[in-house]
Amino acid sequence: MHLHNNNASMLSSKSTIIFDLDGTLVDSVPDLAASINDMLKSLGRDTFSLDIIRTWVGNGAKTLVERALSKHQHILSDLDPQYSARALEIFLAHYHRQACVNTYLYDGVKTSLKALRDRGYTLHIVTNKPLEFVAPILEKLEIDCYFSIILGADSLTKKKPDPLPLMHICQQQAIESHECVMIGDSHNDILAANAAKMQSIALTYGYNYGEDITKHHPTIVCDTFSDILNYFPQLSK
Repeated sequence: MHLHNNNASMLSSKSTIIFDLDGTLVDSVPDLAASINDMLKSLGRDTFSLDIIRTWVGNGAKTLVERALSKHQHILSDLDPQYSARALEIFLAHYHRQACVNTYLYDGVKTSLKALRDRGYTLHIVTNKPLEFVAPILEKLEIDCYFSIILGADSLTKKKPDPLPLMHICQQQAIESHECVMIGDSHNDILAANAAKMQSIALTYGYNYGEDITKHHPTIVCDTFSDILNYFPQLSK
């Protein structure tokens, strides 16, 4: 656990915490990888190891599929859009059947979410995962009860790193961005928070493609999920 700057010794005047999902609360790579490989088999293409597919996760389903078709994190410029769209349909059909078979919570997530709720914070989720897959995962892993607003990639006209989903939650809750904290594992989360003028906590264990998350200037950086509890005291009633 370490601070990005000397002014980040505490997150004061906060009431609301917005969480990313994949790479922050849950490791969904096992099921994403299985679904990607099922898609590739359906298309008669070579499959890949979980470790390779892990480096492609974090920017939504469409990007994940295009990376798999490109066999690389950098998407080929000459991918056929119709072929990619068909591949995405196949992937989503497979993922629909197995979105939470081997997906699991990171250490400390459930106890920390309960602690934060008990301390008086309102918790939300903003993810770039299509919304239809979010509720089944939260329900199976028994953390759905902790969240008020849940936004997916297709909930609004824009997704992270655009600040729109974060600002939407502020608007719905009738609060200002300085009353919120965004917590996530990738540059999309931190860039969205910065654009919304919202403080942020970056987690180092998720899906950020080996990039140092501090380069995007999160307020605070934590190495484990339970570390975040140090920054959220009991709210006065």
